[in-house]
Order: sequence, then structure tokens, then C-alpha cells
Amino acid sequence: MGLEKKIGEILVSEGFCKEEDIQKALSLQKDYGGRIGTILINTGVIVERQLLKALSIQLSIPLLSDLGIEEFEKVIPSNLSSSFLKENEVFIFQEDGDVLKAAVNDPLKVDIFSYIESLSGKKLEVYLANSDEIRKLKAVWEEEEEDEYEYINADEIDKLKELASEAPVIKFVNNIFSRAVESRASDIHIESYKNGMHVRFRIDGKLHTVETVPLSMKMAVIARLKLISKMNISENRLPQDGRISIKTSGKLIDIRASSVPTAFGESFVLRLLGKQDISYSLDKLGFFENSLNIIHSIIKKPNGIFLTTGPTGSGKTTTLYSILNDLNTEDTKIITVEDPVEYELNGISQIQVKSEIDFTFANALRSILRQDPDIIMIGEIRDKETAEIAVQAALTGHLVLSTLHTNSALGSLHRLIDMGVEYFLLKSSIIGIMAQRLVRTLCPYCKAKDEIDEDIRLLYGIDKIIKKHPFIKVNPHKPVGCSKCNNTGFIGRLPIVEVAPFTKEIQDAFAKDNNIEDLGKFGYTTLFEDGILKYLNGDTTLDEVLRVAK
Repeated sequence: MGLEKKIGEILVSEGFCKEEDIQKALSLQKDYGGRIGTILINTGVIVERQLLKALSIQLSIPLLSDLGIEEFEKVIPSNLSSSFLKENEVFIFQEDGDVLKAAVNDPLKVDIFSYIESLSGKKLEVYLANSDEIRKLKAVWEEEEEDEYEYINADEIDKLKELASEAPVIKFVNNIFSRAVESRASDIHIESYKNGMHVRFRIDGKLHTVETVPLSMKMAVIARLKLISKMNISENRLPQDGRISIKTSGKLIDIRASSVPTAFGESFVLRLLGKQDISYSLDKLGFFENSLNIIHSIIKKPNGIFLTTGPTGSGKTTTLYSILNDLNTEDTKIITVEDPVEYELNGISQIQVKSEIDFTFANALRSILRQDPDIIMIGEIRDKETAEIAVQAALTGHLVLSTLHTNSALGSLHRLIDMGVEYFLLKSSIIGIMAQRLVRTLCPYCKAKDEIDEDIRLLYGIDKIIKKHPFIKVNPHKPVGCSKCNNTGFIGRLPIVEVAPFTKEIQDAFAKDNNIEDLGKFGYTTLFEDGILKYLNGDTTLDEVLRVAK
């Protein structure tokens, strides 16, 4: 096969990588063998779709994706067996007269293609397919198979490790990671079912199904995920946690892995955490200026506790990291105690708790108080002991930042009192309280102007909110959907918050009526009001606000 242009030259000319990347890959090829394209994918320089595009140009083979086929058929011509085609990954999806149309992932199996033509007596028209399309075709071909799921047996460990180290499985898992990063996913859910697995990405807080794993690959995928996350590959009865560090599309990604046993095998949730380009700043998170001013006034104080509350996934940790970045100076010692350490912050000492060896939040806090810190961040206050040490740290001259799981800012006080902390201690130590949620941000490329219905104005008191916050520009928008946002109408998320200093007025009111929850009574913006302001500002929709704050 005479090729006018080498694959490396095409990848460079298409802007998928640099010449220096090709040279490094050639050096690795010289030492270890393998194809240049595969080496570039495995080292995170390019992704599979870029290699397929280059191969399509080099070999003049069309891409299967260009046909726009949503559902594939299983076609097995006479004189050919299903097992032979599956084994060689040549999936014939259409028979058109004397032409067989087939999807392949490896376009260099020329001998196999010729053999198929000679047996069938028909011309084979090959289309280049990516791993996802190949798996869809495999799933179609395996639909009628009734293989039952079997749990991992300890005697099969070596076999599983061997399975997990095979190229198709490595390629599948790496491709899932690449797609997740490209899709801006925060989590990957790989869930076991009777006939295989489903892969879902959480993007901007919503789950989207992106892939199915055929039953034949299920055990190998489970084994691969356990192997790279350093879990016990033989344990399938108990939940496990692990960590994975990868490089994909030129980005370093840290992945926090969690597995749980289910009725049809183990399911995984993988939280993606970027290891580079992390520069948190409060000013860039999407807070309005009135909220920013209150937060800055609270964290300027030399000591006391600042609590931020909200459910899991409401952005509390990101807000605290942003505060720490703003407070991180050469003359300040900052120590964090987290479970787990989600992002690495330069210039800050971060401690990971390990409950399995009794290194809890409380035990870690006792140790770090002897490390002479100025500022302490506690990932979460979970019990009375941790709460009391946090109070003690605040009363002895430390600024303490922490989180709680409650529904409102004032709800954090209820939670601490329920834990058994005396109110007079809270009154003396807490300097600020905040509640937070995340709403999806409208796509800036396709959002369209919207009108406020009169009934909506009356129902949610929008005119009163506008009057209370005259700085807001009323410019609501609605989602449309385009290629930039995957036709969802949203890209990214932003916080809605309620925040207030723990003033004497609030302290006295809470002492008289500890059922009080509404910060609006003291003139501060409530969660709902902040959400409505973001809607009026054209940042999000009313439905998003009502989903998380009503």
C-alpha cells in the first residue's frame, strides 16, 4: 500500500499535535515498538477521533460517523460466520446488491478484507469506525446471547489481570476518560446491569447516557478500573475507594474512584478532578458584588468560624478553595483537613484524613493546632468532637473555614446545636454563615431573550425583589440549544447564595426564636432572591432556580 503522506505528517498538518510530539513518539516506538497513532493516544497527546480523521485522509477511507447512522443492523452474508467477523472486528451493517458495507477500527487488515470478498463474492466497502461505534455494533451482534453474569472467583484473578491488560479494554477505558474530559463531565457513572453496563456522564449537574458496554467486555472493564485505581481486584462483596492519575488530551486529570457491589456486579462512580490550570478566585465564581463584599468583610477578620452549607455537589468546597487562594500570602500559614483532598493548592498544607487508621477530622485537628497555623480549613464538620475543636481553634485566634450539610445559612446553627455544641460558644466563635446551591448557566452562544409572564411576576414577587436590589438589569433569557452546548442550552454552572455576618442582631433574634431560618428578615439577600436575580440578569432560567432553591 503506497502512502503519499505519513500519519505523523497528517496529524501535524491538521493541528492535532506538534512535530516534537511525533519525535517523542518515534523515540518510544524505537524502544518499545507499536504504532505511532496508538503511542500518541496512550501518552495523552491526541484522542481517537483525531487519529481516525488522519487515517481517513491517509488511506482515503470514509468515516462511519459521516453516514449519520443511528441504529445498526447485523448482516452476515452466506459463506461467512458471525464468530469470524466478530473475532476480526469486521462488522457488516448493510448489504446493497454486490456491495457489503462494513465498519472497522483497524483499516490495515487488508488480507482479512480480501478473504471476506473471496468468500462472499461481493465487494467490501470499508468505513472507519471509532471504539464507541464498534461497541454499539458488538452490542447489536450480542443482543440474542444469553450469557449469565458470574461473580469474580479468587482463582480467576490472574486471568482478570490479563483481561484488564488487553489492548481493546485499555482503549475503551482511556476513550471514556477522553470523552468525559472533552464533554466537561464532573463524574463518570459506570453501572452494571444484567446484559452489560451503562456509562453516564454528569455534565453541569445532569446525567447523560453516553455508552453501553457489551456483556462480553463487562468483567474486563471492571477488572481494568480496579487495577488502575489500585483497588483489590479479588474483592467484589464490599465497597472500595481508589484514585487514578491520567493524562488525556494533553491534560493531567486526577480521578477519585468508588465502587459498590450491586445485584448484577460492581458499579463505579469516577469523580474527575483537574490537576492543572486550577486558579480559583472568588471574583470569578459568579457571585454578585453585594455577596462578595459580605464574604470579603467576614474573611478579613483574624479569627472566628465561617460556615458554608448546602447539599453534596453544591460547590461549597470550590468556594472555600477560592477563599483560601485569596487569603494565601507569604506571611500566612494555612492548613486544610479534607476527606479527600480534591485539588492541590500551592503554598497550602493539605492533610487527608484516614478513618481506617483512626486519623479522623478531630484527631487531625488536634495535631495541626500544634503546627502554628493562621487559617484552618475543615472539609466538613461531622460530629460534636470536630465542632468543639473548631470552636476552640476560633476562640484561640485562628480563622476557621468549614462546611455543613444543611438547607439554609441559619440552619447551620441548628445543626451544631443538635450535635451538642452550646449556643454561647457558637455566639462567641461564629463570624459568618452562608448557604449555597448551583444552577446551570445559559449557553452564551445560543440563549435567546425572554419575557416575564405577569403571573410569574405576581407569584414570585419579582417586582419586590427588583425594588430591593436596584443594581440588577432586567434582561431574562431562555435556553435554545446549539453544537457548543450539545443542544442542552446550558454550559457550566454558577452559584446562588445567601450570606451574612453573624451580627448581634441575628444572634439576639436567634436566641429568642431558634426556629428562625429567613435571612431576608435582616435585610440580606436570600437564596431564592439571589437565584431570581441571576434569572433576571440572563444567567440562568427560572426553572433552574425553582429546582434548587424553592
